[in-house]
Amino acid sequence: MKRQWAAVATLAVLTAATLLRAAEPAGLPAVATPPPSPPTMSPAAKAGAEPFAANCGFCHGRDATGGSTGPDLTHSDLVAADNNGNLISDLLRTGRPDKGMPAITTISAKDLAAIVAFVHYEKTVSDSAFGQRRSVDASDLTVGNADSGKRYFDKQCSSCHSATGDLAGISKRVSGLNLLRRVLYPGSESRTGTRSKPATVEVTTKDGKHYNGDLQYRDEFVIALRETNGTYHSWSTKLVTFSVNDPLEAHVQQLARYTDADLHDVYAYLQGLQ
Repeated sequence: MKRQWAAVATLAVLTAATLLRAAEPAGLPAVATPPPSPPTMSPAAKAGAEPFAANCGFCHGRDATGGSTGPDLTHSDLVAADNNGNLISDLLRTGRPDKGMPAITTISAKDLAAIVAFVHYEKTVSDSAFGQRRSVDASDLTVGNADSGKRYFDKQCSSCHSATGDLAGISKRVSGLNLLRRVLYPGSESRTGTRSKPATVEVTTKDGKHYNGDLQYRDEFVIALRETNGTYHSWSTKLVTFSVNDPLEAHVQQLARYTDADLHDVYAYLQGLQ
């Protein structure tokens, strides 16, 4: 008798489960999978962040995902094929002069290994990114209010720019993400990143040597310049003193003031300057 009741109970459970599945609406999307946690950064990769920024970041971006002139290394076939630096190290030592990549001949073996570890870490981060989306749609940008953008522009930007002067018809010359980049930092929207009035920098090293040239890269860790003879130099900001003369300093200062709403509103206003 107990076996009979057990069989009946089992049949009831299976029948209920079948009915519940049949009652579920067809075509419902699967429950979204939460994005994976970022991979842990090894000590070697952490050590490579600063030398990478100093030697490579000005072209390839601080996270190796591409800059104004250098490609995305996290999607590079060479990086994918690299085994503990056997390909990356040789490339850094010899450079690619035909592609505008200088050879790095003075870097230590320790820093070279750290750069390799950092690049592979950033590749892992990129490969594990949820969705793998690496572009911006126009619909992402066209969410601002043009009237609010005009008020912001009149208050913050009109002392240097004019809607009927230098910015007249700006939306016909620059559009989409490049227009937003121009708002943030003029020159960054061009293919080469060239500015009509480049920033200049004066650097003094601890041993008293002075260097002058066009500013090539600057963040909290690294300052870099290119002399008039074409020679490129970069230093850790902790090891030198420097002063920057940047005609676009107002744009740099503005970066700390913008909210997302401000940017989209100004974009909407500029987009209407036909």
